[in-house]
Amino acid sequence: MAIPAEPDRAFFGHPRGLSTLFFTEMWERFSYYGMRALLLLYMTAPVAAGGLGFDTAQGGAIYGLYTSMVYMMTLPGGWVADRFIGPRRAVLYGGLIISAGHFSMAVPTLVTFYVGLFLIVIGTGLLKGNVSVIVGKLYGPEDGRRDAAFSIFYMGINLGAFLAPLVCGYLGQQVSWHLGFAAAGFGMLIGVVQYSLGSRHLGDAGLHPAPSESPEAAARLKSRATLWGGVLAAVVVLVGGGAATGLLPITATQVSDAAGGFLLILTVGFFAWLYLSPGWTREERKRLYVIGVLFVAAALFWSVFEQAGSTLNLFADRNTDTRIMGRPFPSSWYQSMNSLFIFTLAPVFAWIWVKLASAGKEPSSPAKFSFGLVFVGLGFLILVLPAGSAEQGTLVSPWWLVATYFLHTVGELSLSPVGLSAMTTLAPARIAGLMMGVWFLATSVGNFIGGRAAGFYETFALPSLFGTVAIFGIISGVILFAFVPSMRKLTEPTKR
Repeated sequence: MAIPAEPDRAFFGHPRGLSTLFFTEMWERFSYYGMRALLLLYMTAPVAAGGLGFDTAQGGAIYGLYTSMVYMMTLPGGWVADRFIGPRRAVLYGGLIISAGHFSMAVPTLVTFYVGLFLIVIGTGLLKGNVSVIVGKLYGPEDGRRDAAFSIFYMGINLGAFLAPLVCGYLGQQVSWHLGFAAAGFGMLIGVVQYSLGSRHLGDAGLHPAPSESPEAAARLKSRATLWGGVLAAVVVLVGGGAATGLLPITATQVSDAAGGFLLILTVGFFAWLYLSPGWTREERKRLYVIGVLFVAAALFWSVFEQAGSTLNLFADRNTDTRIMGRPFPSSWYQSMNSLFIFTLAPVFAWIWVKLASAGKEPSSPAKFSFGLVFVGLGFLILVLPAGSAEQGTLVSPWWLVATYFLHTVGELSLSPVGLSAMTTLAPARIAGLMMGVWFLATSVGNFIGGRAAGFYETFALPSLFGTVAIFGIISGVILFAFVPSMRKLTEPTKR
């Protein structure tokens, strides 16, 4: 990669290409969170109201499957970019496929609904991880602006996530579900257009795939990938198409159950390979144990946090007063609260960690993870009381959900920003890149569990459901905190 002699500082002291990637990711997150804010509400809305009429068990199964696969597909998406098309083309193709998926969902048929979800999963797998890779490639190895660049990039994510429910949620709930889905598609299309126009500012960052060992090896790899890709596509078309059209006696819940089994096997298999592989030094093996614990903690955290789009979304729509000063607003607007709190609290947390670090008192990464679990559990704990009133048919005050999202954001800022850093810092150098995939795998597992939790919304008493989730998060955080001293010892160099 050619590094200019004079660093480009056209975008707030950063390369102008960062603005291209900033808005690409902003619009991608706009499309994702805009559709996510509507997804479960649309599936569980009565057919007479334009919805699909699913019960919460079926809707939760599809929601959990979709949100988990979105993050799971970043693994093959990164592999395809590295081996065949390069990150730049992966982002472009991914954006176009995502747009096609949202526009497919804008067509009011069950088949186009499932096709749309499938396309969004594939497109996000190509775009999500690779756009972050290109951000890193804008900077030389010694460029100190790299960390600040990712902080700016992270704000683009939250800006898109904040705006999406306000726009797509309003159109979907107040005008037409399918217009809301179409708005998400137009958002991604705007992102693709500005990405194409701004690509000249990216230089050759992410333009080419990693070089192959030889032309023969590249041809063999391409042949195998084409074969297995074709087999996978055929299976998806036959099984998915048969289930969507009713030709195969397969339900969405059964497909989701199978995906959950696959996730479990993949996770166990990966860590079995990781721990049983020979060649690790004693120091590396100890750090791998810590990575395993943090992986479990992250998966547990996201399983609670990502109920924002499932159980909390249902609670906002069915049991919460959606009026401000007497004027109604769409229940999906609550989905913007997390990003709003991110904007306000992120600088505060950055200041706190710096102050504690200068005093030599900054908590370790496992301790921060435990704080995250406790706070995300507390967010559900405070809903137990209003959930009792909701059970009696009372619409509860919006401030309960506002307080929940505030606590969840505190938990997120305690865990999410340090998670990937901890993974890559602890990982042996030769598998450092793989640790990004591990982080997305934890997110995938958490999203799957969080989506399936919505299936209990109509079968459990709300105070019991929220109380169980709260205790699950808080106890997990307390247990993790008890192991912090042991994990600190594992990351210390062995004395000789």
